[in-house]
Amino acid sequence: MMKKQIIEIQDVYVPVQRRQTLDLQKVAALAESIIEKGQQAPILVRPDGKRFVLVEGLHRLEACKALGETTVPVYLVQARKH
Repeated sequence: MMKKQIIEIQDVYVPVQRRQTLDLQKVAALAESIIEKGQQAPILVRPDGKRFVLVEGLHRLEACKALGETTVPVYLVQARKH
């Protein structure tokens, strides 16, 4: 079962391989959607010491940053390290 939590965006580590897939047009479109409808799909992270590692939701995370958010709702999952 996944546990929902609000965390600081600065505490989310994005692996280098994930960062390479960033599409700024998707980020802009998601930011508009979040303004209109709220965040529809969850961001998934796994705990890693005092930080969290992004598992799924890079574009949603970046859209929240673009909107000036400092915290983000996430689901904690148990995932193997990539």
